[in-house]
Amino acid sequence: MNQNRVIAIAVVAVLAVAALGYAGWRAYGHKDALDTGSISDRDVSAFEKELAVPGPLGDMTLGDKNAPVTVYEYASLTCSHCAEFSKDTFPLVKKNYIDTGKVYYVLRDFPFDPVATAAFMLAHCAGPERYFGFVEVLFATQEQWAFAPTPMEGLKNIAKQGGFSDEKFEACMKDQTIFNHVKSVADRGGQQFGVRSTPTFFINGEKIEGAIPYAEFEAALKKHLPGGDTSAAPAAAPSGASTPAAPQQ
Repeated sequence: MNQNRVIAIAVVAVLAVAALGYAGWRAYGHKDALDTGSISDRDVSAFEKELAVPGPLGDMTLGDKNAPVTVYEYASLTCSHCAEFSKDTFPLVKKNYIDTGKVYYVLRDFPFDPVATAAFMLAHCAGPERYFGFVEVLFATQEQWAFAPTPMEGLKNIAKQGGFSDEKFEACMKDQTIFNHVKSVADRGGQQFGVRSTPTFFINGEKIEGAIPYAEFEAALKKHLPGGDTSAAPAAAPSGASTPAAPQQ
């Protein structure tokens, strides 16, 4: 069964999504969000160089590509632990590390299910400048659409908040190029980098699993900043991760 058929099955009726507004929608908009592959000038391992290879349509990024620390996050938009990280930890990471030029952040698609796949496709269809604002809104309202009886109607309503017509939404859901990108990124994450749960982070190549608290995440970042102790124990917290049988599209 192809993706469009799977997504179509999920569409049943109407989900009323709370008023979202453009302020939240655009909060993390970034004019340089689309990147075709780069890494800072520091010495990097072969693993990190492989990790830096973007998906077919490039990477969605925030921050200075020459920052001393590069963070890759593999997430699913229907993952409750990812939503927790997005709401509680990421804003502080962005303020204190991304916006200050210390961290280059890359978000990678790792959908658990067809609904998460559709949500990532919608975020990509919004374009690079609105991608992160869209993701923020989807995580913030996750309980209202991801676990509702009619999640696809919820996604359609979110799309309308962002100026999508019904026709543009349907075209996005049928965009094979974007679907192939999402699938490729998820497949490579699982097969080549051992991603098995979300959120999974790679901080200058160090793998950390789970939505760890800000203090622990900050400690992991500081290890990799100039002068940091890279021999310190990792800050992994697997109990704060969601684990599917396999990434599904």
